[in-house]
Amino acid sequence: MDEQAGDPGAVRGPEPDTGELIVGRDAELARLFRAVDAVSAGVVDAVSAAGSGPAVDSVSATGSVPAVDSVSAEPVLVLVGDMGTGKSTLLGSAALRAEARGARVLRADGSESESGLAFSALHQLLRPVRAEVDGLPERQRTAIHDAFGVGPATAAPDLMLIGVAVLSLLSALGDEGPVLVVLDDAQWCDRASLDALAFAARRLRGERVTLLIGARVGDPLPGFERHVPALVLGPLDDASAGRLLDRRPVPPSGRTRTQILDQAGGNPLALAELARSAAAHGASATPPTADPPSTRLSSTRPPSAELSSAGPPTTGPLPLTDRLERIFAARLDDLPASTTRALLLLAAMDGVDSVIAVPAGLPHADDDAWLPAERAGLIRRTGRDVRFRHPLVRSAVYHAASFDARRAAHLALAEILRDEPDRRAWHLAAASSRPDAAVSAELERTAGRARRRGGYAAAAKALQRAAELAPRREESARLLVEAAATAVFTGDIGWVEELAAAARARTDDASLLASAAVQTGRLAALTVRHTVVFSRLADAAGQLAVSRPADALDLLAAAAVVRYYSGEERQRHRVQALLRRLPDDASDAWLRTWVRAVSDPFDGRAGLVSLLPRLAAEAERRPDRLITLAIMAWLLDETPYAVRAVDEAVGRWEPRGPLPEGLGGAVAWAYVEQGRWDQAREFCARTTTVGSTAGLDHAVACAASADATVLAFRGDTSAARSRAADALALIDPLESRSVSVRARRALGAAAASEGAHETAYHQLRMVFTADGAPVHYHASYPALADLAAAAVRSGHREEAAVIVERGARALADNASPRLRALISRARGLLADAGDAEPHFRVALADPVLEHWPFERAQTLLDLAEWLRRRRRVAEARPPLTEALEVFRRLGARPWTERARAESRAAGLDVTDSAPDALTGLSPQQRQIIGLAARGLTNREIGERLFLSPRTVGSHLYRSFPKLGITARSQLRDLIEGPLPTGCHRE
Repeated sequence: MDEQAGDPGAVRGPEPDTGELIVGRDAELARLFRAVDAVSAGVVDAVSAAGSGPAVDSVSATGSVPAVDSVSAEPVLVLVGDMGTGKSTLLGSAALRAEARGARVLRADGSESESGLAFSALHQLLRPVRAEVDGLPERQRTAIHDAFGVGPATAAPDLMLIGVAVLSLLSALGDEGPVLVVLDDAQWCDRASLDALAFAARRLRGERVTLLIGARVGDPLPGFERHVPALVLGPLDDASAGRLLDRRPVPPSGRTRTQILDQAGGNPLALAELARSAAAHGASATPPTADPPSTRLSSTRPPSAELSSAGPPTTGPLPLTDRLERIFAARLDDLPASTTRALLLLAAMDGVDSVIAVPAGLPHADDDAWLPAERAGLIRRTGRDVRFRHPLVRSAVYHAASFDARRAAHLALAEILRDEPDRRAWHLAAASSRPDAAVSAELERTAGRARRRGGYAAAAKALQRAAELAPRREESARLLVEAAATAVFTGDIGWVEELAAAARARTDDASLLASAAVQTGRLAALTVRHTVVFSRLADAAGQLAVSRPADALDLLAAAAVVRYYSGEERQRHRVQALLRRLPDDASDAWLRTWVRAVSDPFDGRAGLVSLLPRLAAEAERRPDRLITLAIMAWLLDETPYAVRAVDEAVGRWEPRGPLPEGLGGAVAWAYVEQGRWDQAREFCARTTTVGSTAGLDHAVACAASADATVLAFRGDTSAARSRAADALALIDPLESRSVSVRARRALGAAAASEGAHETAYHQLRMVFTADGAPVHYHASYPALADLAAAAVRSGHREEAAVIVERGARALADNASPRLRALISRARGLLADAGDAEPHFRVALADPVLEHWPFERAQTLLDLAEWLRRRRRVAEARPPLTEALEVFRRLGARPWTERARAESRAAGLDVTDSAPDALTGLSPQQRQIIGLAARGLTNREIGERLFLSPRTVGSHLYRSFPKLGITARSQLRDLIEGPLPTGCHRE
C-alpha cells in the first residue's frame, strides 16, 4: 500500500481519518470526494426498482422523467501514480467518506502472487456479497460460480455472461443503496477480473455505483485505457514536501533535510521513510545508501520468476524504489529471528489467509512476535489482520532472505494448500530452482482449470512457467506453443510473439515451429498491421509449402483474412500462387475453400457455392466450423445460408474464447442484410466489448461500421456518424479498406436519410477509386445502388452510370443474384424516364431477394415512385404498401416517412399504426420495448443487450409516455408479432 504521511507503524485497530494525514493532495482528494458524494447522494433514476425484473409496470404518462445521466461525476475514475505517491491513502480516505455517508464499499487489492489465478481479484471483491451472488438469475449465477471454481466448470465459459453478471450484481446492490467499488494495486490484478470489471464499468452510468481504481504509472490496465478519466498523482511541490517533513516525530533539518528533499523528489513515501531513517541514524546522518543483499532483485517481478536468479549488487544511481527497498531491508538486521521468520512467511503468502496462516506457522495478529516489525514501520495490524505497509516492504523482506529460507516458506504453504491445487502449484513453482517435471505437470493442470473457467491470461502464465520447469527442451517448447495458443485469447500480440520466439529457441521440431507461427498469425490477423502481418504469414507459408503443407495451409488461411481486411490486390495474387503450390489433398478441402472464398469470392463463385452443402454436412459433425461456414456463405452472398449457420452455431456451440473469429464482423453484416438489425447490434456490442478489452482495434472498427449502418438506416444519424468516425479513427484506410468502405457507406446512408444527397454522394463516391474501380473487391459493390440513388438527386448521374457499368462488367457472370438485383436497381434509377421500369422489374423478379428485405423494399419504393409519376397510381399502390410494411417492421424511420408520404400521394389511407409509435424512440429503446413486449424481464433483457436491469428499467420508464401507455402489460397489445429470432425466454 502507498503511504502518504504520519506514523503507520503506530497504527492499531480501526484506521484513523486519513484525510487529516494527507498533505498536498487537496485537489485530488476533492475530486475523489465528488465521485463519492455523487453516488452517496443517490442522484439517479427515480425508478428504484427498475432492476427487479418486471418492474416499471406503470408510470404516469404525463409525469416528469428524471434523467439517468444526471449524475455529473464520473462512474469510473483511475488514480495513477508512482509507488509511494499516496494512491492507497487517498482511496482509503474516499472509502471512509463513502461508508460514513451510508454507502456500501467493496474493496479488492491486487496481489503479485495471485495475478496468475483467474478471477482471484473478482473473488476477493465479491466475497462480502456472496448471498447476493446466489440471488442472481441462474445463468449469471452459474457463470460467476464457474469463474470462481465453485462446482464443475463448464467446457466453454461465456465471458460476456460473467461481465453481465457483475453488472447485474452491482446494479442490484445499487438499488439497495449507494455502492463504492475500490480496486487498489490494479496493475497486479489478474486479467480475467479486469476484463469482467471493465465490461461492467463501461455500463455504470446512471447506476448508484462508483468504481475507483488505483494503479501505477506505466502499467497498462486492459479495458481501462480508453475513455476512462485518470487522476494522475505527481510529485509534491516543495512547500507540501516541507510540510510533510515537519509532521515527522523528529523533523529533519539542515543538510539532512536538503538531501532528503533532493533524493525523495516529492514522493511522499520517500520523504517519510528517508526522514525516519535519518532520525534512526542521528540528526546529522546521511540517509543510508548501502547496497542491498546480493539476492535482492527488482521488486516488479513476481516471486516465481525471481527465485532461481541472483545478480551482483547494484551500482551507480538507483531508482527511487530501489533506494526505498534498501531502507526497508536495512531494518531487518536488528529484528529477532522469530519476527524475521514470520515476516518471510507473510511475504511468501502475499496477503493473510486466516485458514492457512496459523497452520503454516504464521503467528496470530496479537502475537508479540509482530511488535518489533510494527515498531520498525514494516507492518500494520488492524484487528486480526497483519499487512505490510507497502509492497516494497514485502519485496525487501522476501529478497533479503536466502533462497533456502524462501524455499522452505513456499513448501510450508504448499503443504497446507493441498486442497487448493492452483495456489499449491504456484508455491511449488516458487520453491523450484531447477527443472522439475512434477511441478511442471501441476502447473499444466492448473492452466487447464484456468482455461475451462475462461482465465486465458492465467492459463498462459501457468503454461509459461511450466515450460521453464520442464526438464526436456522439446517438452518446454510444446508448453510454450500451448501458452502462445492460449495467450491468443488475451489479445496481447506482444506476449504471443514472445512466447512463440521462446518456443523457436528451444526446438527444431518443424511441427512445433509451424504451430508457433500459426498461433502468432491467428492473432496478428485481427490487428491493424495488415501489410506487415500478411508478409510474415505468406513468407512462413511459402517456407513450409513443401515440408509441411498442412501447416502452410493454416498460415495461408490466416493470410487470406488479412487480404480481405486490407483489400490489397497484390496480396490476392500471392495467396493464389501459394495455394497452387500446395498439394490438393481432399482432407484440406475445407481450408482451401476458405482461402478461395475469402481472398476472392467472385472468382469461380458458382463452384464455391456448390461446395456449401458438403461443407454444411461436415459442420454437422464439427459444430465448431459452423461460424466458418457462415462467413463463407456470407462472402458468397448466400446470406440465408449464413444466418442459418449462425443460428445453429449459437444453439449448439458457444465460442471457445473471448476473441471474435477472423472476419467476425461478417456475422453482424449477415444479420444487417437479412433485416435482423437488433441481433446485428447485439453482436456488435459483444465484439466491441471483447475487442476493446483485448486491444484489437480492427475488430472494434469492424463492429463500429456495422453498428453505424443500422443506426443510419433507423434514422439515428448523429449516433451513426459517431460510430462511423470511431471506425475510421481506429484504422488506416489504406491498410483496412474493408472497414473504410463500410464506414463510408454508413456515412452515406446517414446523409441520405437526412435528405443531404450531395453529402451522401460524396461519401459513397469514396467507396470507388478515381477511375471507378471498387476500393475493396467485396465491400464496395453493394454500394452501387445507393450511389446511383444519391447521384440522381445530386446531379451526378453520368459519373455514377460509368461506375455502375464498370462494376457490372467486372462481375459479369460471377455476380450473385443479390448483386445483379442491386445493379438492376441502379440502372433503373439512372435510366431515362421511359426506360427505367424493366430494370426495376428485373431487380424484383427473383424470389430469393426477399432475404434482403431492406434492399428489396428500397427497390419497391423506387418502382412505386416511378409508376406514380407516370400516373399509373393503381399499379403503384401494391409495391408502396409492401415497402411501407417492411420499413415499419425494420424501424427504418426515414424510409418509412418517405414511403408514407408517397402512399398518401397515391391515395392510400395511411394511418399511424401501432408499430409507428416506436419511431419516436431511440434504437436501443425500441430493442428494449420489443423484448419487454414479448415477456422478457428487465434482467433477461439486460443479459441479452449487455445492460444493467436498472438501465433497462430507466429506458422503459422514459418510453411509456412516448408510447401513450401507462403499464407494462399494455406493450403486448401495442406490439404484435413473434419473438425475434434468437430471442427466447430463459
